[in-house]
Amino acid sequence: MASDHAAQAIPPMTGPLIDALPDLVVLVRRDGIVLGHGGGHGFSDLKLDADSVGKRFEQLWSEPVAQLLRQLTRRAIALRASAEARFEERGLSYEARVSAQGPDRALCVIRPVSSRASEEALDHTSEQPRPQLDRRGFLRRFKDAMSTAALSEKPTAVAVIQIDGMTDIAQIIDGKIAEQLMSAAILRLPPQFLGPESEQSSWFMGQLSDSLLALVLATSDREAIESCVSSLCESLREPIKLGDADFHLAPYAGVAILGRDATSPKDLLDHARAAATQAQRSGSTQVCFFTDTLRVRSLARLDIARELREAIAKREIRLRYVGRHDLATGRLVAWVGYLRWIHPMRGEVRPVEFLRVAETTGLATALSRAALECLQQDFSALAPQWDAEVRISFGALRHYALHAEFAADIARFVASGAVPAERLELRIAERAFIAADGAAFQQLRQLGIQLVVDEVGRGLSSLGALAKAPIWGLQLDRVWVTASRSDDVALKVCRAGIGVANAFGMTAIATGVDDPAQRQALLALGYRYGSGDVYQPAVPDIMKPYRAGVCD
Repeated sequence: MASDHAAQAIPPMTGPLIDALPDLVVLVRRDGIVLGHGGGHGFSDLKLDADSVGKRFEQLWSEPVAQLLRQLTRRAIALRASAEARFEERGLSYEARVSAQGPDRALCVIRPVSSRASEEALDHTSEQPRPQLDRRGFLRRFKDAMSTAALSEKPTAVAVIQIDGMTDIAQIIDGKIAEQLMSAAILRLPPQFLGPESEQSSWFMGQLSDSLLALVLATSDREAIESCVSSLCESLREPIKLGDADFHLAPYAGVAILGRDATSPKDLLDHARAAATQAQRSGSTQVCFFTDTLRVRSLARLDIARELREAIAKREIRLRYVGRHDLATGRLVAWVGYLRWIHPMRGEVRPVEFLRVAETTGLATALSRAALECLQQDFSALAPQWDAEVRISFGALRHYALHAEFAADIARFVASGAVPAERLELRIAERAFIAADGAAFQQLRQLGIQLVVDEVGRGLSSLGALAKAPIWGLQLDRVWVTASRSDDVALKVCRAGIGVANAFGMTAIATGVDDPAQRQALLALGYRYGSGDVYQPAVPDIMKPYRAGVCD
């Protein structure tokens, strides 16, 4: 896709911790396009800004530097390893270390060589050992405390504090810096959390990982817990200075209470961690208790998973169809099937709810196979009412498209006569297409099946993979089509989509064509086919219970 969208498709790779680093961290694509960056605190000649995202190395730095970084990037990706080199820019020396991040991306860390001495000096400025909280000892003591509390029915709670960005520091930059930060953070804690008397107290702390701290309290009083944990987080938020950089930690706290939220040590710790993750997702500085809404959500997901499994077994999963049309003539060219679940008690369950559950509970493959059976039934009833060239389109869920038996299943489906290969279209989501085995697509195309990359624009495609795959069409995600009328970035994405499709000899398809003006705008851009509310053709009898609508 276009470079300006490519950068936006990736969530922020840095954050306040990495931004404070003296090292410059750059996420780069194989072709030298910057996808994101952070750090570079104190850099002058090589400093990047917000406008640097989406640009090539040669647009940002001198040709020798750009060429060196491109070579390191390609070498690291090719070898699936790290590549290092030194270079000079305007009289200053730098060291670059590039590590592969998948088949087409790499992380480039650039640091001034002169800063190495100051970093080493920083490592040894104090002979005092770095304070750490015992991990193994904490877990052992935690289990013992939970068993004792359960037998004696003593109130007990566990709080997990997640420090955002610490893991990124350890994995991307240097584990030593992460250790320094955590050690400095521990020193900032109030004395009562670190004193030797805590071993005999009714509460104690431990470090679970590079970014997780845990606190066990002998109380179930919410106000007391919240006061204690909030005080702890407030201490962790105080700025930490390492060398010339100021780091601002972002702690997020979650709490689970023994007996109320869980009865086993593992479940209690897991629930506290889930509450901390929820606090992080919402960006809340308040202590998040597992009992508030997470319990309801967890039970609801379990209910949906159980009921979805029953619905698959009872063949209650159906398909609803959206017509795809020629944008110029309005001629129907395909019926595009989307999963639909009408629950006997809940009514219609939104796909965003049950598809997520299917992906996380291992039901995606069973759900896709049930949808194939439904597709066979619908096609046998609908085929006599269609023109011979109208296809039926099936979207394979991501986990199913990556399943080892995916290609064999589709081949058997076609061989059984369920749907002729020339009448079948397979939609593969962009994220699944990137990760899938290209040989499977070649086998399916040889059968005569038409392949479409779906949800283009939600992920970041590998143009090389697109160029080699036997893809007939690219279907742009409706989010971009809908927003293109008022958003310049979305309009650029739509233009990029047609550009990629034309470059590779593919057909560009749009979803979410909801009015005549939008249809004309897409035609002007070069899109040939589309689906949406602007088309309201007569729906065959079998489809009336599952009328075409805007796809979810």
